[in-house]
Amino acid sequence: MTDLMHSSPAGGNEDEQLLQMSASGRSSLAPTPRLLAAMATAARAHDGHYRKSTRVPYISHPVSVMLLAARATDDEDTLVAALFHDILEDVPEAYSEEQMRREFGEYVVTLVRGVTKSEAISDWQGRADAYLEALARAEEGSVIVAAADKFHNLSATLADLEADGTAVWERFNAGADRQLWWYRSVRDVVAKRLPDLPLLPELDAMISRLASIVEAQ
Repeated sequence: MTDLMHSSPAGGNEDEQLLQMSASGRSSLAPTPRLLAAMATAARAHDGHYRKSTRVPYISHPVSVMLLAARATDDEDTLVAALFHDILEDVPEAYSEEQMRREFGEYVVTLVRGVTKSEAISDWQGRADAYLEALARAEEGSVIVAAADKFHNLSATLADLEADGTAVWERFNAGADRQLWWYRSVRDVVAKRLPDLPLLPELDAMISRLASIVEAQ
């Protein structure tokens, strides 16, 4: 999501990370025509946008989230929602909810809405709290997408911290302590909803690494 997103360093290794994620999946992903169409749609919606402080095309993030989600499910609507998860929050002018509903169905919109922060709430903490409350009631597909999104964001943040040190926190709208709280809070909702989610052990390990870094500062 926009105010919580992070980046890999310019010239970083997101493509390599993406390939590693794909290789470690629970099964090989065979894209259907509908999933390929969703990839093209997401690429157009995010065209010209980049990961923060980099020249890495933004589409690398939703594709990575989709690959991670594929480790937990082969439900096509969930994988489409993974590709679309930032569109309604970040670029609705490029691809509207109405277009998404018409081309990919009501359920995909429901899943994307389940991981979209409220535009009516202006402060960081209020948006975060509302997101967590909504995620606790959301469809399981939304929970999978949320877990995959945080997995990819956190993996990139840890890589950035290793490369750039604490200067990384200047890229965020919330500081290190609140970022740690955020990842722990989303993880707790995910674990309560889907305790057997395959992504959880690795997400837990990354959160522990982040905690060690934050607590050492």
